[in-house]
Amino acid sequence: MRRTARLLTAAACAVAVAGLAAAPAYGGGDGKLEVYPSAVVPGGQVTVNTAACGDGGTVAGDASAVGAGAFTLAPSARDGEAIGRFRVPPSAQPGTYEIAGTCAESGRRVVGDLVVTLTSTRQQVSPRGSVKTGVGGALGPDPVQTAAGVAALAVAAAGGTWLLHRRARGDGI
Repeated sequence: MRRTARLLTAAACAVAVAGLAAAPAYGGGDGKLEVYPSAVVPGGQVTVNTAACGDGGTVAGDASAVGAGAFTLAPSARDGEAIGRFRVPPSAQPGTYEIAGTCAESGRRVVGDLVVTLTSTRQQVSPRGSVKTGVGGALGPDPVQTAAGVAALAVAAAGGTWLLHRRARGDGI
């Protein structure tokens, strides 16, 4: 039993050491280009940022895969991050595109994905206002017809009440 436990512990330690050895040795950032929004319709604006290039580093962005061409990421107010923007051309086709950036100082390349869709991911807007059907409304444009309708409803209500009252007394109809 102890021998099995020792073997499993040794195997777990070996896997952990191998995992640490395979971890990247560079500092600063997670090494990827963050794209906001990650899904956009043609003609939409995209913001890109990264912390992979360190403090004060500029990045040469490349969105030519989607047809937007080159753009620049400049240092932002957040420590160690660079930020830039570009607009997706209205002629862009739906699909997933790789957006890349190259750090000016180190030459390191970082990438992120952009999805171009034909439908917006924004929340749907409910319709407002009236629908022009040609039937008219309860309070139409003619006040005489509206008054006549109200009077007819009042007479019908009074007559129904009188008939119910007679029936309850047993006078019959």
